[in-house]
Amino acid sequence: VARRLSLRKHPECHSMAGGKAIEHLAQTGNQELLTFRLPMRQYRNCDFSFSGLQNLVYNTIVQKEKEEGIQEGEILSCVKDVAAAVQHAVAVHIIQRTYRAMLFCIKNSILPSKNATLVVSGGVASNQYIRKVLQNLADANDFALLCPPPRLCTDNGVMIAWNGIERLRAGLGVLDSTAGVRYEPR
Repeated sequence: VARRLSLRKHPECHSMAGGKAIEHLAQTGNQELLTFRLPMRQYRNCDFSFSGLQNLVYNTIVQKEKEEGIQEGEILSCVKDVAAAVQHAVAVHIIQRTYRAMLFCIKNSILPSKNATLVVSGGVASNQYIRKVLQNLADANDFALLCPPPRLCTDNGVMIAWNGIERLRAGLGVLDSTAGVRYEPR
């Protein structure tokens, strides 16, 4: 979405990664001016998919470009509102699916009845809006929420190393044997 909105050309976002640019612009956008239908509403499962949302957003961007009489690659006047609406739709989709997963785990005794923990990592965990709504979800369901610091959320290599450190601290080890481990340096 950030690429399609040409956020690298936006004066506030030219040096930001796409997700960070969306989050930055969404802070001053009005998420209520645009509404995006949530993906996979007809499926009552825990799967995530953002391709349908992406198509809706792209079509909205094309429509707004026509309304404003601008070409693809130019910045929409409503770019902050688009960013806010997209961020909100992504957050709601994540919350709905995560809540279903939490209920499933509780119902099937997969998680302990006390001290259950929701762990969120990766790029999505660097978004403060999404963290906040996930914290609200966790609090409402008596779950702890664990997220790495945002600076560690966008580098998978750091996350893998962190996981190794935590396993070593817990005395779990990392590998039983290095036999058969193959790697290809680049």
